Amino acid sequence: MRQHEDVEECGSDFSDQNEQQGSHSFPYMHVKLEEHVQPKCSTKELIKEKTRECCKSGPKVVAHFFLTLFPVLQWLPRYKIKEYLLGDIISGIIVGVVAIPQSIAYSILANQDPIYGLYTNFFCCIIYFLTSTSRHNFVGTYGVLCLMVGESVNKQLKAAGYITDGTTSAVVNSTLTNGTMCDRSCYAITVATSLTFIVGMYQILMGIFQLGFISMYLSEPLLSGFVTGSSLTILTSQMKYLLGLKIPRRDGEGALILTWIDIFSYIKTTNLCDLVTSIIAIIAIIPVKEINDRFKSKMKVPFPIELIVIIVATVVSHYFNFNTKYHSSVCGSIPTGFKTPKAPDWSLISSLAADAVPIAIIGFAMTVSLAEIFAKKHGYTISTNQEMIAIGMCNLIPSFFFCFSNCAALAKSLLRESTGANTQLNGIISSAVLLLVLLAIAPLFYSLQNCVLGVITICSLRGALRKFADTPKMWRISKMDTMVWWVSMLASSLISTEIGLLVAVCFSMLCVIFRTQRPRATLLAKVSGTEIYEDQFTYKELNSIPYVKIFRFDASLYYANKDYFKNSLYGKTGINPSLVAALQRKAKKKEEAASRGPTHRFIARFNLIKTVQEPQTASEISVPQLDIHSLIIDCGAMQFIDSVGLSVLKEVRKDYEEIGVEVFLVNCNPSVRHSLHDGGYFSNRSGDVELLAFHSVHDAVRFAERKFREKQREIQLRDNAFSFDPAQAISDDLNN
Repeated sequence: MRQHEDVEECGSDFSDQNEQQGSHSFPYMHVKLEEHVQPKCSTKELIKEKTRECCKSGPKVVAHFFLTLFPVLQWLPRYKIKEYLLGDIISGIIVGVVAIPQSIAYSILANQDPIYGLYTNFFCCIIYFLTSTSRHNFVGTYGVLCLMVGESVNKQLKAAGYITDGTTSAVVNSTLTNGTMCDRSCYAITVATSLTFIVGMYQILMGIFQLGFISMYLSEPLLSGFVTGSSLTILTSQMKYLLGLKIPRRDGEGALILTWIDIFSYIKTTNLCDLVTSIIAIIAIIPVKEINDRFKSKMKVPFPIELIVIIVATVVSHYFNFNTKYHSSVCGSIPTGFKTPKAPDWSLISSLAADAVPIAIIGFAMTVSLAEIFAKKHGYTISTNQEMIAIGMCNLIPSFFFCFSNCAALAKSLLRESTGANTQLNGIISSAVLLLVLLAIAPLFYSLQNCVLGVITICSLRGALRKFADTPKMWRISKMDTMVWWVSMLASSLISTEIGLLVAVCFSMLCVIFRTQRPRATLLAKVSGTEIYEDQFTYKELNSIPYVKIFRFDASLYYANKDYFKNSLYGKTGINPSLVAALQRKAKKKEEAASRGPTHRFIARFNLIKTVQEPQTASEISVPQLDIHSLIIDCGAMQFIDSVGLSVLKEVRKDYEEIGVEVFLVNCNPSVRHSLHDGGYFSNRSGDVELLAFHSVHDAVRFAERKFREKQREIQLRDNAFSFDPAQAISDDLNN
């Protein structure tokens, strides 16, 4: 804060009046703040202290560990039965019913048998109930992750020599896995569970080491574009089911384009039964889902159109024998009950480790972002690192029970919240609904056509595909974010999901670097009657301070923007101190040469001395006139300065002081001040070094004007002393 003497209470009007009149009755007093002394504690002493505390409170530490690892132990004893139970039961049943068809549909997307999608949703709901801090997230099968799992599984199937061209569902090859013969379906789920195990390990380790900040590099436009691009890939992969085409599954770079080429190449072999069924299913599902979305505030329970379509389609397909008569592809036999738990195939770990990285990051980012949205909306807090551990547990433990990678599913989480869910107890209710299907109902879906599952998968992508309509509005708000969205969408769809994510992250970071490399730089002027200084190129009716330039740089100063900083500073102030100093030195030499008079040149041949008068022009000896005596650099937007930035500030101060312009820094945060002190910015300065860095622009302006007035008085007194003639003074006194 600013300190005044005894006239502080007189008000800003009196201060402004005195400043305008150049009065010295309102002296300036600089503020010098003293920092807190940080206690010094060695690492050895810190470890001893922590060990001593742990030994004293051992049982408390263990109890705190389990309460943190299993948040259900904290909220379940305080569960409000009358207030929460009914909403959790209704929501759990509705979400469980909706999860049935999507579990089966997403299994095909993940290149797995339908039963494994039901396993995944069943086990994940139970584990997330025990470990989560979010009350509304639904963790289970998610389209984007299923697509990435399917791509990884397909690569391993090809490497193992299985036929995956889609022409037959019969086993044509077997592989020895864990001492037993494993057919295509067995090997596919082995790859998926091994991949899921690695994903869970990555996420748990990130949670233990508190690496939740990684999700900060996945901005909302990046994630939105990635999900939309992946949705286009999912839609493309499901088209063969809608048309009943027998084409191979394309994965890797350019899969989307290659798949569409295959579709148009085999379009003549379209199965009319599948095509008609798909059209009818789309006509039935889309309008009802639109009605559910539009009137969700009035409808307590959304109409389960997907489940109705599955039931009707299964019955019709069974009684009309679509599989035999029209060669329509169906789900086939779906077993009941559970399989014996099995460990992942450790021999696949090395080949799947790289594929697990983007799956782990995307799964965590989606889970945490949804959890934060719901927590903010309903007024409770979550733990980011605990959510990472929770989603890691939902991948690690189910990998022993024939489940594949999962995360928080957007559509089902929103459905859970809108249908009155209060706690994760509704996840247990949803698991009970899925358990009923696993134990008794699953075999009834034998005649269900795959085209119906493809329609359900495509209809669930409506929200992601609608993001295209939001891009014009996004462009008006932020052009840079829109570019990140488009790059993320195009890279993830046209290249591949893994490479697309990497490209999107790199491009997003480059955009951040570009923003800091060429930030906004401007000059500030004063708002009349206040101590506020704003951008004079943005706002009208601001008063510029005479002979004082106030420069603001809206970014940290580091090696990437040092040249832009100097160019902007020289351009805004209209003064390049290096050029001005060179002109001043040249003009001074000309003046010195002129003051010495004409030069004499000896000509030996004629034994003559010739007088040479050098031509002089006014333009050659004129000294540049400056309209500035002080430069104030506002460092309020600088979070840090590196060694290169510090050197630039030193250079700028030296160059400007060489031409008679004082340089002051204002609004430096403690980190920048420490860098200035440690880097020797004030080392070659006599007097109070703190007078080079101020806590506000107004303080610096007042100090600069005061110092300039003092310098002018000194010059005037010196000129008067040189012009004083004693004889003339005595003569004047005698005459008087």
